[in-house]
Amino acid sequence: MNIRIGQGFDVHAFGDGDHLMLGGVRVPHSRGIVAHSDGDVVIHALCDAMLGALALGDIGQHFPPGDARWQGADSRAFLRHCTGLVSERGWRVGNADITVVCERPKVAPHAPAMREVLASDLGVALDALSIKATTSERLGFTGRGEGIAAMAVCLLVRA
Repeated sequence: MNIRIGQGFDVHAFGDGDHLMLGGVRVPHSRGIVAHSDGDVVIHALCDAMLGALALGDIGQHFPPGDARWQGADSRAFLRHCTGLVSERGWRVGNADITVVCERPKVAPHAPAMREVLASDLGVALDALSIKATTSERLGFTGRGEGIAAMAVCLLVRA
């Protein structure tokens, strides 16, 4: 096969702070994220999708949360690592589609900047990357404003 597809999911609780990192972009918010790294759910879900397409496990296997090296780490380093793994194995990202699930913050105003950051790190054109958001209609932990989640799907094609 000359294509592979992977899917990823990540979730983090809100905690103290005044911003979130989403897709490599600092997004002002009344809360921060509880996480070992910077807690960027967009990048974490995308990394899991890429690793899944390669059958290489998940982000926690490559960057264990108990490892002090990753305390407060910029998740873009994770993405660049995963992009390297894709390339080393003879693949490239064909496209990726990411959905953020939260009531707040509003994601749409920041999506263009996220797309630019991620497209740059992935080495793809902007039209190969989609970022969208939805609420959970005030249901569950995201609906109660307790946290944020992201889902990603990534198509790899032979380089």
